[in-house]
Amino acid sequence: MKAAAFKTMGPADEVLEIMELDQPTPTHGEVLVRLNCSAVNPSDVKKRNGAFPELLKDGFIIPHSDGAGIIEEVGRGVPSSRIGERVWVYEAQYGRRFGTAAEYVTVDSNRAVWLPDNVDFEVGACMGIPAMTAHRCVFADGLVDGQTLLVTGGAGRVGHYAIQWAKYAGATVIATASNPAAEAHCYAAGADAVCSHQGEDLLSTVADLTDGNGVERIVDGEFGGNLPVLLDVAATSATIATYASMQVAEPTLPFRRMLFQDLTIRMVLVYAMPETAKNDAIEDITDLLDGKMLQHRIAYRESLENIASAHQKIEQAGFYGVVLVDID
Repeated sequence: MKAAAFKTMGPADEVLEIMELDQPTPTHGEVLVRLNCSAVNPSDVKKRNGAFPELLKDGFIIPHSDGAGIIEEVGRGVPSSRIGERVWVYEAQYGRRFGTAAEYVTVDSNRAVWLPDNVDFEVGACMGIPAMTAHRCVFADGLVDGQTLLVTGGAGRVGHYAIQWAKYAGATVIATASNPAAEAHCYAAGADAVCSHQGEDLLSTVADLTDGNGVERIVDGEFGGNLPVLLDVAATSATIATYASMQVAEPTLPFRRMLFQDLTIRMVLVYAMPETAKNDAIEDITDLLDGKMLQHRIAYRESLENIASAHQKIEQAGFYGVVLVDID
């Protein structure tokens, strides 16, 4: 089979190469998926840049966790009725070397999720990291119906879905954006109000929509950099669900202030989510996909042969939307 892989860590255009490899065989509990497309996420770029060098000790890595395609073979313990099923794949390269940037991938059968016939493969490839992370951030701490929820970076991959999950669940959503294009993306996803990431615009918007009480929930994509202003807009007993902190990798917490606000801080990593949370996300994703109730923003596509360009697009500052690599 054809696959993209890297043998050393480094820049995309220097380390990614196309290889011819043996087609994998599914073992007990696994399925073999013939991939149509593969999604590139920031975590894939981080791995290629050296985040988990121990993965290379046994040889090359085929990147990417998310993708979509058709089950062509099943291992022992998996019903043969799944052969021919259209699926979206998640966590393909979590803790192992072989991901979805290839013509075929084997994964545990529960990591290959039924994709409704009325949904394109490219949409299925968006569901893993972005949609599941957003679902966990919005719903991990109870219902949001009737609450006001703040999504920082609402035009981002996770923010885009977080806005939609919150709106479908009955929340009022405030999103932050850095420019008019990002603001338009947030409104298109369903945000009730959009404002700047920092400063008086954010403070006044939150005050106006909450009668000065602050937001009950926050979905945040830059915890260390955003924490000071998040404390200014969080209501007493609010929950901050955060999934990244790139600007300040090891934030210092103002414990006393947070204590007196009775805040809950939830760290969200899609790979470490409990299986119950993954199953809840999958159930809701399936329902909304089947009903054509989710918006998706596929912003860039490349061929497998030009996978380096897809990785570079993810690294581009100010870029919004899902990046796909077409396999088939």
